[in-house]
Amino acid sequence: MGMRIAAIAAALLGLAGLSGTANAQEFVYRGSGANGPSVQQYMKQAGPQTKEVPHGALKIDGNAVNCGTRPTVLNPEFDSWGGAFPGFLILNTAKIRGLSTPVKLYIYSHECGHQFIGASETKADLFAIRRGVRWGWLDAQGMEEICTFISQLKGDAVHPPGPKRCTTMRAYYRQLVNGSQQASTGAKPLTLGPSN
Repeated sequence: MGMRIAAIAAALLGLAGLSGTANAQEFVYRGSGANGPSVQQYMKQAGPQTKEVPHGALKIDGNAVNCGTRPTVLNPEFDSWGGAFPGFLILNTAKIRGLSTPVKLYIYSHECGHQFIGASETKADLFAIRRGVRWGWLDAQGMEEICTFISQLKGDAVHPPGPKRCTTMRAYYRQLVNGSQQASTGAKPLTLGPSN
């Protein structure tokens, strides 16, 4: 069974790399339940360039990050900036190297969001924005850097086009920031509907 899972994971990883750079998003395992590969199976299939970072040990530009108790696999040859299998995250250290700190933290947090909310790309985006505001690493300039990064992406069967994602994230960011300001004055914040 383990070899079968590794073969499936390899096939899925191959499919994740079929799109061009402008179409490349992140890879999210969309199989049933927790039937994805283990960290060890993934690393064996991906190759010796991978490195597992235990939960709680990863820092991105000096910022400690975590995704509950899930480890992160660093893979400089991964087809996208990041990915998620049930129970662990993947970051492409080569692709994220030149990105700004807020964009790197957004990518990590987006992938972490998949661990908690499932395959929805919009919900994972909103998870990342909420985390950034709550954890203090996302400000208005960082939001613009994320939008500049994401707006270049054309979208695909599961990812909305980048400009649409930016619009949704910007609106949510404004609600979070305005909501915390309104909370200190006693005003009631707005909330996004289920379609966002």
